[in-house]
This record gives sequence, C-alpha cells and structure tokens, in this order.
Amino acid sequence: MHKIISYPISLLFVLVMLVVLYVFHFLQWIAFSLFGYKAHNITVEGLVLGLMATTGILGTTYKFHKVEDLPTDRPIIFVANHQSMFDIPMIIWFFRKNHPKFVSKKELGKGFPSISYNLNHGGSVLIDRKDAKQALTAIKGLGQYISEHNRSAVIFPEGTRSRDGKLKRFSENGVKMLCKFAPNALVVPLTINNSWKLFRFGKFPFGLGSRINLYAHPSFAVKDFTFEEIMQRCEDNIKSRIE
Repeated sequence: MHKIISYPISLLFVLVMLVVLYVFHFLQWIAFSLFGYKAHNITVEGLVLGLMATTGILGTTYKFHKVEDLPTDRPIIFVANHQSMFDIPMIIWFFRKNHPKFVSKKELGKGFPSISYNLNHGGSVLIDRKDAKQALTAIKGLGQYISEHNRSAVIFPEGTRSRDGKLKRFSENGVKMLCKFAPNALVVPLTINNSWKLFRFGKFPFGLGSRINLYAHPSFAVKDFTFEEIMQRCEDNIKSRIE
C-alpha cells in the first residue's frame, strides 16, 4: 500500500524538484559569472534549502544533532557514511558556514542541472573511480584548497551508497590524502541515518515519511593522531550512532 500511494506523490515531488534544479542552475550561472564565488555560494545555499524543502512533499523530515560549533578559521574534514544523494544537500545546509566541498564521481559532472554546475564551479572535485592516480591527485588538490581557504571537505569512505543503511567497508586512501595535505584541519565524523529509506523501492517511487537525522561527533585535530588512529576513531564514532 505504501508503494502504491507513493507513485502520485513521487511524481509531484519529481516535477517540483526539477523546477528547483533548473531555476537554481540559471541563478548559479548568473551569480558565478557576474559576481564570483560568494554570490554563487549564496545561491547554492538556496538550492539545497529548496531541495530539502521539496522532500517535504514526501513527508521527509530532518534533524541535526551537534555537540559543538565548528570554527570557520581553519579547515575541516568531514568523514561520513553515505546512504543517498540527499545526504549532500543536508550536509551543505547544516554546515554552510564551513563551505563544504565534496569528493564526487566524475559522472555527476555533467548532465545534472544545478548539481553538475555546482560541482564544476563551487570547489568540489570529480574523480574517476577507475583511475586511482587521477582520484588521489584530485583529492590532494582539495586538501590544499581547504587548507588555503579555511573551508571544508566531505568524503564518504564507503565509496558508494548503502542501500539498506548498513555500514560498508571504509577505504582509507581518500581520507589519508586529505589529512596529508590539510595537516592543520579538524576531523569531524558524521553519522547519517534513514536517508536510504527515500530509495527503499529503488529509483522510483520514493519512500514516504523518512525521518532523516545527521549526527556530528566531536572534532579532533589531524596533528594529534596517527592516520590509523584517525580512521579507527572515525569508524567507531560513525558506527556508534547508526540506527
């Protein structure tokens, strides 16, 4: 019954979401072309807020838990589990003061209104998951970028989205590269719960009534731990809040 009811609601959601994506694609282009990064970043904040509001059509709610206010005068490395594409707007919105940038697969770099434009012009990096050398070089550049500009990088060490909310094996290379080239950064593990339920039926229709929550664990400095300790600390913290 849930799936049957979801079809017409999901259709409405997709139509509204497409309007949001195309409108903000145009606004991003105007902002970046005429006024530069700051104006573009404001439009991205509007975009992600619009996308989150649009999921309200599906009965989706968001809850954010944090234990501290993060500084804006030093780089941040967010290490998170990954459950759906809607993890990204949520992270951008709740940590907008830290200007999150993402490590994303190259396939997202074209063909997706608003999303592709932001990835190509907003400071994120696109990687070829079949080309380890290219991927690590791009992540190195992101580490240097956040270190220079005191912004933040978001990396999903699982690599791909979890379809059932269960944590997958963590890959170390991307996190290691960010830590190496942003040695003055703080690391913040993030636990995401229930965003996978939006895709419980596959690509369509969408799941209804998902209660998504994002938990930000206490930060710690890269320089205070070995890399092995950093990875273990991230994985343990993330696991501790998985529902």
